[in-house]
Amino acid sequence: MLPRSLSLTLLNADWPDEPFPPVELAWEEPNGLLAVGGDLSMKRLQNAYRVGVFPWFGPREPIYWWTPDPRTVLFPHKIRITRSLRKSLRNKGYRITFDTCFAEVVDACAAPRAYTAETWITHEMHTAYCRLHAADVAHSVEVWNPAGELVGGLYGVATGGVFSGESMFSREPDTSKIAMVALAWHVQHWGFKLIDCQIENPHLLSMGAENISRAAYIRILQANLHLPPPPRWETDPTANLSHWNPGQTT
Repeated sequence: MLPRSLSLTLLNADWPDEPFPPVELAWEEPNGLLAVGGDLSMKRLQNAYRVGVFPWFGPREPIYWWTPDPRTVLFPHKIRITRSLRKSLRNKGYRITFDTCFAEVVDACAAPRAYTAETWITHEMHTAYCRLHAADVAHSVEVWNPAGELVGGLYGVATGGVFSGESMFSREPDTSKIAMVALAWHVQHWGFKLIDCQIENPHLLSMGAENISRAAYIRILQANLHLPPPPRWETDPTANLSHWNPGQTT
């Protein structure tokens, strides 16, 4: 329940191009809550990501818009690849693809987890991000085992030189981490500056994610809004992830 003593900007559902309030007006508690309402139209979502805002709400809740401070990010050249993860990359025979089954990846991310049956990826969210994918704005990474089964992946939104990760999943050990390594390798080679992880969790921190101030995040985002997208989101056949030393682009 939201504190009644604080006002919150109410967005107009009939005005998808409505500007968001300045991020400095976001609440300190809950951290980063900026606005409520509006819609999940493609125009509003793209405008949100361009100013460092993202939607996050549960079933039967209104649409809440967030811009936390600090912001959890992963600089691609700082990703941490452990010895055991390198072994999985080298020996398990996984195949990595981009954008071959976006909706299926979102479904997998929305599936019940061992610790909860709840999900924030509602039908409304699923539909909205599939629209972004059809417009070549949202993208997925898929990990396939040797039997041809989808066993891990992630999806998110590309905004210039920033990729905002929305969710990830694993059906076999290390497979969400493998998806993240593949993403980091490719976006680094495409000139992206960072992967926006939004809010910290132990899984991401173990891979090298770190917290930076919201102001620093916004500066990086704004400075890289006009990075041209790669011609196609697809795996580079020269990528050898098991031998990659993050920080080196060749």
